[in-house]
Amino acid sequence: MLSSEPPLTAYLFPGQGSQAVGMGKTLYESEPAARRLWEEADSLLGYSLSTIAFEGPEDDLTRTENAQPALLVASIAALRVLTARGSVDAPAFLTGHSLGEYTALVAAGSLAFGDAVSLVRLRGELMRDEGERVGGAMAAVIGMDPEALSEACSPLGVDVANYNSAEQTVISGEAGAVARASDALKAAGARRVIPLPVSGAFHSRLMRPAADAFESAVASVAIEPATVPVVGNIRGVPLGSVAEIRRELVEQLYSPVRWLQSLRYLQEAGVGRYVEVGPGRVLAGLVRKSLDDAVVQSSDTLLVAVSS
Repeated sequence: MLSSEPPLTAYLFPGQGSQAVGMGKTLYESEPAARRLWEEADSLLGYSLSTIAFEGPEDDLTRTENAQPALLVASIAALRVLTARGSVDAPAFLTGHSLGEYTALVAAGSLAFGDAVSLVRLRGELMRDEGERVGGAMAAVIGMDPEALSEACSPLGVDVANYNSAEQTVISGEAGAVARASDALKAAGARRVIPLPVSGAFHSRLMRPAADAFESAVASVAIEPATVPVVGNIRGVPLGSVAEIRRELVEQLYSPVRWLQSLRYLQEAGVGRYVEVGPGRVLAGLVRKSLDDAVVQSSDTLLVAVSS
């Protein structure tokens, strides 16, 4: 028998790669709540993050230490406007892709906005520094079963960084190892392997030194239990205690993002509507590729409706 209960809603928050010059500018100019968030971030960081987000240049915005806090601010600003206008249903779950997990924790009341801005700026700096120190590369593998790919990666010396969908998995590691693995995976049946324009081997074993350096910063900020369940990246299930949240934020740097598993958890929990809150529509696209019959919305579209 089909359930008569309406489907639950989950908010999804994007990660690095969804940034674009001009993001957040319209809300900054039209919504005082959004303007206050950007001004707070600029003051905390000691430079005009808003100018980089609104005007570029693109190379500056793409730098991981700028992209991460800019995406967080733009996403929280979008969330504040949408919820103030009653444009979206209240969420039963929150989740975010990599960096987006911090945005989800802000939305859940676990992290204060200012603490999250400072953390992700530091996170970006550490990831940048480690990428410059050891090198590294990432590549998206298209058209290969994720489990088969994971088994194939072990002897190749690379790690799975993102389980994005049944069709797309990202590998990460030392640049030469990623190049060799790309050839091997194509020979093993992958339809395409696409090098990604990144500055390091994110979500791989090469990020462990960055995680070690980040641990003290995570330990120093106040973290509260989530008021709405936040599905974590590492295991694809809701985070529990404050101690688990702290551990997640550190280990996430070198662990794979289990996005496909997170989506499957949400589906099994009764979620039928997915709202991507923040710049771009990358996550909305991954939902459509991964879940049948899902209703998918993006804040880009909803905000146009709000302002019209």
